Amino acid sequence: MFFHLSFWLKDQSDAFTFFNVFRYLSTRVVLSTLTALLISFILSPWFIRRLQSQQLAQPIRSDGPETHFAKQGTPTMGGTLILFSLVLPTVLWADLANVYVWTVLTVTALYGVLGFLDDYLKVSKRNSKGLAGRYKLIFQFLIAAAMLGYLYGSEATGLPLALRTKLALPLMSVDSYPVLPLWMFIIFAMLVIVGASNAVNLTDGLDGLAIGPVILNAFVFMILAYAHGAVIYGKPVASYLKIMHLPGVEELVVYCGAMIGAGIGFLWYNTYPASVFMGDVGSLALGGGLGTLAVLTKNEAVLVISGGIFVMEALSVILQVAYFKISGGKRIFLMAPIHHHFEKKGWAEPKVIVRFWVISFILALFALVTLKLH
Repeated sequence: MFFHLSFWLKDQSDAFTFFNVFRYLSTRVVLSTLTALLISFILSPWFIRRLQSQQLAQPIRSDGPETHFAKQGTPTMGGTLILFSLVLPTVLWADLANVYVWTVLTVTALYGVLGFLDDYLKVSKRNSKGLAGRYKLIFQFLIAAAMLGYLYGSEATGLPLALRTKLALPLMSVDSYPVLPLWMFIIFAMLVIVGASNAVNLTDGLDGLAIGPVILNAFVFMILAYAHGAVIYGKPVASYLKIMHLPGVEELVVYCGAMIGAGIGFLWYNTYPASVFMGDVGSLALGGGLGTLAVLTKNEAVLVISGGIFVMEALSVILQVAYFKISGGKRIFLMAPIHHHFEKKGWAEPKVIVRFWVISFILALFALVTLKLH
């Protein structure tokens, strides 16, 4: 909004030239991050009290680690405030004519609505298990399919079809990237978005465990979005790095900045021992947002690296369930997702959280290194 306001004010009078600063991407990403951070810090105490007054508490698994029983009564659905702190600053500071911005905002918001419904059903007396998993998946795929079909099945991006459906792979030059048929690329991209959404959801089982890697991944994709879209002195940054140039995708750094600010603000209250949980409204939305960032910046493979913690958590559940069925009741891990396995082994919750954060930080650095591995 302020990006467009700067142009309008300039047309009114030269006295408003100060507002030209809002045209600079570097300025707007900083302001987006700070706005999200302030909204989260200022509103969180009031929002947590509201959740407590409405008795919107997180259900605790009876078969989970015994240390989790003390969490009974902790308010959930804090992801609602994360969404507000993420969406509003993006709208305020991003170029609202940018199709990439609206794509990632739409996926984030709709996945948040889906997660809100799931959380509401869980905390209500009518349905303690929440929305059935198959329905969540169906709606997640439908949302992703609709947005991807519009974005890549039309001329919305202004990119040629061959560039829209290119599959970027680390260690390969941009000229060697395979080009997929449109339908195949859309199916692949849907799997990335839905997979990322559910992987973050599975990771969100300890205080601050999920939001830490989310913040780190948002920073990684801030760098990647800028590298793929920015033009400096008339030359695309991507041409120097020998990666795909995607005009307009650099505007996603404003969204990434808002995610970082909203995440840090939430972490202040979600760190051990948590005062509030994000719930599915937060985890599904943030995971969907990260998956969409990976698709829009052509870094689906890099997400596997930077989001390695999410991948590990999801794989632990898949392997546990598959082995349980094949072996007739045996388990690979003491409990899945894998963070519960380490708790069952006697690790203190803060120890598991911090070590997973450290791993996520290392993986984020490896992900950034891929910018030069072409």
